Parts: sequence; structure tokens; C-alpha cells
Amino acid sequence: MSQAPRLHRSLFAGGVLLGLMAEQVVMFAVPLLIFQDTEEVSALGFAFALEWLPGLLAYPFAGLIADRDGGARLFSLVSAARATVLGLVVLVCVTQPAWTTPALMTSGAVLSVLVAPTRMSVEKMVPQLAEGDRLARTQALVQNMELLAMALGPALAMLAAALLGKVWLLAVAGAVFAVASLCWLPLPRGERQPSPGSARKTVAELGLGWKLLVGNRPVVLLGSLNFAINLVFATVLSANAALVTGTFKAPESSFALLNTCVGVIGLLNLLVIPLLLKRFDVHVLGVVGFVTLCGALILVGAATSFLVYATLFVAALTGTAYFNVFNRTQRVKVIPKEHLGKVMGPFYLLNLLSYPIGGLLVGSLGAGFGPQRLVGALAVLLALFGAVLLPLTMRSFRRALPATEADPVGAQT
Repeated sequence: MSQAPRLHRSLFAGGVLLGLMAEQVVMFAVPLLIFQDTEEVSALGFAFALEWLPGLLAYPFAGLIADRDGGARLFSLVSAARATVLGLVVLVCVTQPAWTTPALMTSGAVLSVLVAPTRMSVEKMVPQLAEGDRLARTQALVQNMELLAMALGPALAMLAAALLGKVWLLAVAGAVFAVASLCWLPLPRGERQPSPGSARKTVAELGLGWKLLVGNRPVVLLGSLNFAINLVFATVLSANAALVTGTFKAPESSFALLNTCVGVIGLLNLLVIPLLLKRFDVHVLGVVGFVTLCGALILVGAATSFLVYATLFVAALTGTAYFNVFNRTQRVKVIPKEHLGKVMGPFYLLNLLSYPIGGLLVGSLGAGFGPQRLVGALAVLLALFGAVLLPLTMRSFRRALPATEADPVGAQT
């Protein structure tokens, strides 16, 4: 496969960046609006769980659709749908203020469902745009777009909040989703797979995805490790607004500034990670990232001020960025290219199941046990678990890759 034109890579990265920026604006506005409306940390936890649960069920179907569609068209359609949902939410919040929290929770569930096909579209497009030694760099580009969005999204949110108010931030996010949709329209569509034509055959395709996943030892081990990492991060993210504005008594602007600092580090990673990949194997980045994120999360549980918490939060997410270069690059090499979406759908479902569980933990234990202590305890368990599982995962990939390395985007079975 020839390398994609530079314009295609730019449009791909731009669409990913804008979509993630819009998500960051929503993530800034919604928790603050809910906490402002209810003043209860448990409401944040349960809202976080409700937001993620419907989306989990959508991932296997989204992966199947991405395989059939090729990725680009699906991303554009779903981004346009997300813009429409946010427009409706703004209308409800402005005309019926008493319905604000129910409207935000409902829209969170709908947007969560729409996240699934977006993620699967990105997974499907990366191997179409890069192969061989460019694959890791393109996966790093996606990861760095996530961090860059954490700088630009909150900055946009702070500016719009000052000028328009938090409710109208959702309208701004909707507009950004619309532009993201336009970015992917010119991208190559890829090979489309015909619909199986019956519910029975669709179920059989879904079953094939689960079968290929369960039979892929390195991906199963990696998924188990990702689940554990995401569980700890879910507790941090679901309680983040309450910790910043409640526990540490920091102003709302600090909530946005925190994510902006993570994004600034993302800008540095745009330059640093490609250089590191020339000198070090992706396994090295994986180890460094995992150790960094575990150490930072353990210390989050003992943070005594917003400044300390913010520093550790940035360090933890930076460590995640380095770990994810290993995570994203290796898994795509051992999954059959033609079944990538079918396998990644269940993979995402199992990984992200930790998010509603983390939200429920904060909702049920956050007030009594304390979210900081909860994060610290889970981080210690993560470090112990990873000390055993990470070496096993890397060894499993090394054993699997010699048979698949000749095909840079997946094993042909």
C-alpha cells in the first residue's frame, strides 16, 4: 500500500484533534454544570457511570460497522450527529433550566454511544494511512492529538465560558464537532465490506470478533492491563471537578488550566516521541510510561494542595501517553487487518468497562472513604498487578510478532 498523501494525514490529524477538542470542552462544561446544580460528589460519580455504560454496549457493533464502512464516512456522520445532540441539549438547558442535570446526563449517555464509532473509525483509518515503521509514528500522532486537545480544548472552554457562559460552551463544542466532520470527508474510503444481509450473519460476525480476541493471547493480556489502568483513571476523572473546586478550593479556571498543562506537555511530545522512537523500542516507552503513571497516581492519593495534585495529574497522563504508544502500536500488528474493527470493538468494551465501575466506586465510596484515598489504594494495586502482567504481556507480543511482522498491519489468518 502506498503512503497516504501529506494532505490526507493532515486532514486525518485535524479531524481527530478537533473531535477531541470538542470532547474536552464538553468534559469541562458538563461536570461543572452538574456539580454547580447538585453540589454532590456522588452525582458526579453516578453521572460518569451513566455516561459510559451505553457506549460500552455500542463498541462491538461500532467495530463491525467500521469494518464494513472503511472508517472515514462513519467518522463524518457520527461527528455531525454529536453536533446535533449538543445543539438540542443547549436548547433544553436554555428554555428549561430545571431540566439541566437530567438533560446533561441523558445527552452524556447518547454522546457515549456515539464515541464508540468515532474511536473505531480512527482505529480503522490508521493502518490505511501508514504501514511499516511509520505505523508507530502515526499511532503516536493520534496519542499526541489527544494531549494537544487537552491544551487547546480547555483554553477554548475558558475563553468561551468567560464570554458566553458554561451552557453555551456546549454550542461551541457542537460547532467544533461539525468542523471535524468536514475534515474527514476527503479521506480515502477504503474497502467496504458488504452487509451480511441477515441478523444471524451479523451475530456470527460479532461472534467472530470475540473469538479472535479471546484466542489472541497478547491482546488479551494487554486488555487486562488496560482495564486496570483505566479503572484508576476513571476514579480520578469522575471526581476531578470535585477535587479541584471542592477539596482543594481552587477556582473553576484552575479546572481548565489543569487540562491545559497536560496539553502543553502534549505539544512537547509531538517533538519528543518521534525522536525517542528512533532510539528506543516501543517496549521501552511502555515500561517508562507505566512506571510514571503508577508512581504519580499513588502520590495523588496523598496530595495536600492543588499545585501538588496538578503536577501529579499531568505526570500521570504523560505517562499514559508513553504507555499508549506501545499499547496502540503492538496490538494492531497481531490482529487480522480485515477483522480489525470486529476485534477492537470487544477490546474497547472490556477496557472501558472500568470507566462506569470507577464512576460507581466514586459515587458509592467517594463521600465516605474519600476520592483521594480511593485513588491511592487502587494505584498501589495497579502497580503490583502491572509488575507481574506487563512483563508477561511484552513477552507474549515478542513471541507472536515474528510470525506476523512481515505484515505490518496485522496477521493474515
